[in-house]
Amino acid sequence: MLRWTVHLEGGPRRVNHAAVAVGHKVYSFGGYCSGEDYETLRQIDVHVFNTESLRWTKLPPVRTGGREHAREVPYMRYGHTAVLVEETVLIWGGRNDTEGACNVLYAFDVSRSYKHCARDGHSACVLGKAMYIFGGYEQLADCFSNEIHKLDTSSMCWSLVSVRGTPARWRDFHSATIIGTKMFVFGGRADRFGPFHSNNEIYCNKIKIFDTETNCWLNTASAQLLPEGRRSHSAFAHNGELYIFGGYNARLDRHFNDLWKFNPEAFSWKKLEPKGKGPCPRRRQCCCMLGDRIVLFGGTSPCPEQGMGDEFNLMDHSDLYLLDFSPNLKTLCKLAVIRYSLEQSGLPHDIRWELTAMTTNSNISRPIFSSHG
Repeated sequence: MLRWTVHLEGGPRRVNHAAVAVGHKVYSFGGYCSGEDYETLRQIDVHVFNTESLRWTKLPPVRTGGREHAREVPYMRYGHTAVLVEETVLIWGGRNDTEGACNVLYAFDVSRSYKHCARDGHSACVLGKAMYIFGGYEQLADCFSNEIHKLDTSSMCWSLVSVRGTPARWRDFHSATIIGTKMFVFGGRADRFGPFHSNNEIYCNKIKIFDTETNCWLNTASAQLLPEGRRSHSAFAHNGELYIFGGYNARLDRHFNDLWKFNPEAFSWKKLEPKGKGPCPRRRQCCCMLGDRIVLFGGTSPCPEQGMGDEFNLMDHSDLYLLDFSPNLKTLCKLAVIRYSLEQSGLPHDIRWELTAMTTNSNISRPIFSSHG
């Protein structure tokens, strides 16, 4: 039985335009709209309809490199045709109120014209000269994403990666970390019923692995011990293993300050207990690796009187922590001097300077003013 299932307003108002279907998207080129200017020569507009998110986007104008190259891009027209040959759209004919009918053939490369939707809460990681973007919350579609977008930094061209296997669930504020040629995705916020946010949040605590060599999501085993699912945590790789720190789980109403290590070979997790004073439970912090040390700073936590939960009564941090995977003897000795308040006058000048640097706070933070004055 035939049935019309969707009716949406607000798309590009056009007649005598031309369109082709490419994958799950429809590309529309030019066309006529009463009241618009068809005498001035301007670039043909390209609108893209995503049949999954049911939303339109408009591609930005092509940079032509000067007036002498302007003819390389078709001008705005109507009554033309468009056909798809592999990944190339061939546009021919049509007319403009100034130029009249046109007999020039134009080729539009869909793969090079690709532009991903604006989003936040995605992950980004680099392998060689390629940046991989995964997931996030798409602003226009108003939904979570589980697509992988790739930026070739040599040509600065974006592409949507065509993947095989069962992809990771739609999510945002997860982490994605490259180890070898594989991307390890952990955590994030998702919705129980699919890509759209219905206030039925779930926090996955299973590792998903994407192989960048085969563009395939891999089937993975189940680990015995698992950290709690979370979002807005930190993740980094060290010596071929994955580490995660902190984060937040709204279903548990809990912030974390635990540190976990994942071994890809054994496919197992281990909770770590570093020595020394570590950060309080938090989320949205930054974590950078320098050699064998981790620099962790910032983030947000519940106000002290609110406990470790509470989504809204939060306190932003200006603190910084260093996590050293293999502290040398010099570092251990300095820590002992600080811990036991040992006499420093007989120490070399450079050591005393380092001790001062380790114990003197920075002063660039903006003061926090109370809302009560």
